Amino acid sequence: MTLHQHDLTLRPITGPDELDLFNSLPYVLNDEVGGDLAAGRRRPEWLWLALRGDRVVARAGWWSRPGDRHPQVMDIFDIDGGAEGGVRLLKTALPAVVPADATPPQYSRFLPADWRDDQHTRQAVRDRMGVLERTGARLFIERLRLEWRPGTPVAGHSGRLTFRPVRNPDELIELMTLVLDGTLDAHSRDDLTRMTPRQAAQEQYHHELERYASPHEWWRIAMLPDGEPVGFVIPAHNGYNPIIAYLGVIPAHRGHGYIHDVLAAGTSLLAAQDVPWIRASTDVGNAPMAAAFARAGYVIFERQIDMTWR
Repeated sequence: MTLHQHDLTLRPITGPDELDLFNSLPYVLNDEVGGDLAAGRRRPEWLWLALRGDRVVARAGWWSRPGDRHPQVMDIFDIDGGAEGGVRLLKTALPAVVPADATPPQYSRFLPADWRDDQHTRQAVRDRMGVLERTGARLFIERLRLEWRPGTPVAGHSGRLTFRPVRNPDELIELMTLVLDGTLDAHSRDDLTRMTPRQAAQEQYHHELERYASPHEWWRIAMLPDGEPVGFVIPAHNGYNPIIAYLGVIPAHRGHGYIHDVLAAGTSLLAAQDVPWIRASTDVGNAPMAAAFARAGYVIFERQIDMTWR
């Protein structure tokens, strides 16, 4: 599908041979686009360009897990040459990529940890957000992207908890359901406006956690000495990085500092795999979780802006 609007050509790339053209605008994900295409996480028809002659003035890209019919997130959007090209690109690409009866998937952007301190970076963020807002998107949340690096001491266990592997999906889903009570995570809170806690936990399990290719035997249930579950941690590899995918303490056991032991268990398991780093993320406003990661030696290496069309 190619459209010509006055001085602009709006179209998806034709295939991997146009990767260099698509990646002519810089962004941290550029090095992953080719591998994503080969793995089925992206498709040529999901990678759109606004061209003025041979020059890319805007681009947009969507991502999914392999096998998904529709994209899960819009994670690439850049403009170079004014907002109008970006607006026209999105207004053309969104109807072509997103089913007519569906809400566009979330837009996510990785940013430098100190992006507000650099005038050029700050203005670029505002310009992109302004274009997205003209298509109906709104800021949803800002998140901290965190990293544990080899050489950082791994917190020792206090001895108050013991850990064992997850026995079956229902056990984990039940604990995930309990953890949603009082959650500070903005995406989880948004899910709870549309579904029950059990439904939200099942969706996260089946659409995310279950699909990690890393061993599910890594997943751990945290317990008191008498065997009562306190929480859980999901160490994983998401196809790009080793991550702490999810962790939580159930409401009945919050306020005792158990989160530090739970995080330490997940971190030590991944660190033992000789990984180059461990990644994690949490909302800027989730102060208890951010503090737990900081105490465990994780540093903020990036931030993330999420915008939605809901």
